[in-house]
Amino acid sequence: MSEERSLNFLEEIVEEDIRNGKNGGRVLTRFPPEPNGYLHIGHAKSICLNFGLAKKYNGKTNLRFDDTNPVTEDTEYVESIKADVKWLGFDWANEFYASDYFDKIYAFAVELIKKGLAYVDDSTAEEIAHQKGTPTEPGVGNAYRNRSVEENLALFTEMKEGKYPDGAKVLRAKVDLASPNMLMRDPIMYRIKHAHHHRTGDTWCIYPMYDFAHGQSDSIEEITHSVCTLEFVSHRDMYEWFIANLGIFPSKQYEFARLNMTYTVMSKRKLLQLVNEGLVEDWDDPRMPTISGLRRRGYTPHSIREFCERIGIAKRENMIDLSLLEFCIREDLNKTAWRRMAVLDPVKLVITNYPAGQEEMLHGENNPEVEGGEGGRDIPFSRELWIEREDFMEEAPKKFFRLGPGLMVRLKNAYIVKCDDFRKDAEGNITEIHCSYIPESKSGHDTSGINVKGTIHWVSVPHAKTAKVRLYDRLLKVENPSEEEGDFKDYLNPDSLKVIQAYVEPDMATVEVGKGYQFIRKGYFCLDKTSTPNKLVFNRTVTLKDGWVKK
Repeated sequence: MSEERSLNFLEEIVEEDIRNGKNGGRVLTRFPPEPNGYLHIGHAKSICLNFGLAKKYNGKTNLRFDDTNPVTEDTEYVESIKADVKWLGFDWANEFYASDYFDKIYAFAVELIKKGLAYVDDSTAEEIAHQKGTPTEPGVGNAYRNRSVEENLALFTEMKEGKYPDGAKVLRAKVDLASPNMLMRDPIMYRIKHAHHHRTGDTWCIYPMYDFAHGQSDSIEEITHSVCTLEFVSHRDMYEWFIANLGIFPSKQYEFARLNMTYTVMSKRKLLQLVNEGLVEDWDDPRMPTISGLRRRGYTPHSIREFCERIGIAKRENMIDLSLLEFCIREDLNKTAWRRMAVLDPVKLVITNYPAGQEEMLHGENNPEVEGGEGGRDIPFSRELWIEREDFMEEAPKKFFRLGPGLMVRLKNAYIVKCDDFRKDAEGNITEIHCSYIPESKSGHDTSGINVKGTIHWVSVPHAKTAKVRLYDRLLKVENPSEEEGDFKDYLNPDSLKVIQAYVEPDMATVEVGKGYQFIRKGYFCLDKTSTPNKLVFNRTVTLKDGWVKK
């Protein structure tokens, strides 16, 4: 956005720290995704925030994978995350993994045991939950809480050596069972998981919990501003307690409101469910809110960064309308997308007074929004054309400025034609429209003196390329699925994808994946990754106007 804006609360914090010389004026942020799924638009907000803060204050950002749960993590997700961050236009100073620090984090745990601040607990998960009490009643200790330092060290070593099955024991911090913050009532630091890790293999069978690994990883990297979403507010006490009791670099945690968007699910678990149950094609299905899905649908990095800039950074949760994201991509593509003609619901138009077998090349600009039109292209014209079925009406109302018996219209970049006749099939469907053209009315050289109010697009029948066109719409039919009863899958939009056969200009056979095009009067589209020169496939990125306003 070009207009000046006031600082958000995180920028105010950073500027205050710099003024006070905190950390030597250094700014180091991190983006710490768990590699258990593909990134979505909510992660894009966090990426733009962390990398944007560092860039604004001449700092750096680390990309750190929070790979502490080997059961759900995979190298595929690691690679997809790196590709998404780069595609958004950001690069990281260092690529780290929580697993890089497993030895150090284990040593931190041993140190806390030696200080009498951690103990091995043999209780089941259900027993631990019960012993923690309730928000209004304090928790109660168990016999394991009083184990000696020596016994805890021996048991923790045996846990590491694989002597116990999953769930047999955990390591807990000894904090405060009466704390008003339930998370501070002796949180679990380590659990036993005999699972193969995507980087460390079978070296470890115990893994640190997020709350024990995260703050320590920040501290090891000397992160100055650890920014996370509001659901981690209650975790901040733990973050600070571990750092303080270990006496390590005092990274600080700050929270901002996560992105909630209408007609969208942001839960990785639910998105994985859609993929696993075959309700979408894959993580990059163009209906998915994943960054890879948005990319495949034709969204640009600029439009997503602009969206994140517009919604801003707040301390309070709110719901962002999906139409704002669609506005941002329309605004971007209007300036950058080349214009082409495509007929999505074709009916044949025959120009009866145009010589049979004659062809000519007409000129069309690539983008009229840009001075000079960004060059142009030749458009073949012939006696037979495809036009949109909706551009003809047998009984046209008074203000219908397209084709009907006796009506005249301009063919874009071409001539004015007049409808003389039409043909129908046995069911009453229009099969062919017969027109005559005005030779003196050629666009750019019009000497006919005739003025018409309507212009329609077309594609020459002998030159047209056939294309499969996927018309994508919102994945969900309800604005806020979290407020609805039952399974979120009950609210999937049955019209989120329609596939049609269309005709496009012949030069569309040579376009590249990733380039946006405006199909004139129809919307913005891009070539799909599955497309081939002989089997063209286009995805609709967004319509020209917000069709959901009236809905």
